[in-house]
This record gives sequence, C-alpha cells and structure tokens, in this order.
Amino acid sequence: MSGAKQFTETQRRILALVQGDLPDVPEPFAEVARQAGASQEEVLELVRGMKQRGEIRRFGATLRHQKAGYGSNAMVAWYVDDEDMARMGAFMAARPEISHCYHRVNCMDWPYNLYTMVHAKTPEECAQTVAELARLSGLEEYDVLKSRKEFKKTSMRYF
Repeated sequence: MSGAKQFTETQRRILALVQGDLPDVPEPFAEVARQAGASQEEVLELVRGMKQRGEIRRFGATLRHQKAGYGSNAMVAWYVDDEDMARMGAFMAARPEISHCYHRVNCMDWPYNLYTMVHAKTPEECAQTVAELARLSGLEEYDVLKSRKEFKKTSMRYF
C-alpha cells in the first residue's frame, strides 16, 4: 500500500478503541489511554491531528435511530440532471430527516443517480417526508426502496 499512512502500534491500539463505543466513564479519553498504554494527551493529539488534516471528518456520537423511536426509513433513489446535481445534493444533505446522501452513476434501465436515506417515526411520516422532498425539490422521477430485511448494520472497523 504505497501512500498509506503508517501508524505506530500505540496509535493503532488507540484507533481500535476510539472507533467503537467510548467507555462510559467521567474521563473516557483517559480510560482509552490507559487501555492503549498511552497518555491521555497522546490520544487527544492523535484524534485532533487526524481531524485537522481531514483524515477524519468528525468525532461524535451515533444515534441508533430505531432505538430512539425512528423505526421507519427508506432509501430514496432520485433522478437529477447532472448540471443540477450539486444544488440538489446540497438541498437533500441539509435536511435533518436525511442521514445519507450520495451521488452515484446511473446504469442500464435504472436512471436514478442521487440516493438519500430518509428516517421517520412511522411509515406514514416517512412517505409524507418523501412527498415533501419531491415537492420542495421539484424532482419528479424517484423510487422509494423500502428494506425487507436487515442482514448487517455496523460501522467500519479499521483496526
């Protein structure tokens, strides 16, 4: 892997710990440091440095939406003209009901190229949100893809 960032063993242990759930203690970074065999300052310096260099976008909590009462979701595939993609992507990404927003290449008989994950408390609320997004965006070509069964849903583990 040429060009790949090289981490020390201590940094790899720190990253393995912080990519999962942080310890539920008053000083979680001190506990991570203890478990990794490092100082709290080393932990904070590593995470801050990666954030400043753009290697990580953010460091924050992940809400498990089903457990928080948002039991309905749908992947909505939209057709957007290429010249309007940046504007529509920004519009959809700014919506609080949308957790994921991707521009993808369309193919064969599937014309859709903008994908959004919409979350709501009920299926009816989810459908209303999709209808509102269509109305406000002016996008008329879309398809709502409802999940039939979830086989796996985890965050990536890099170390």
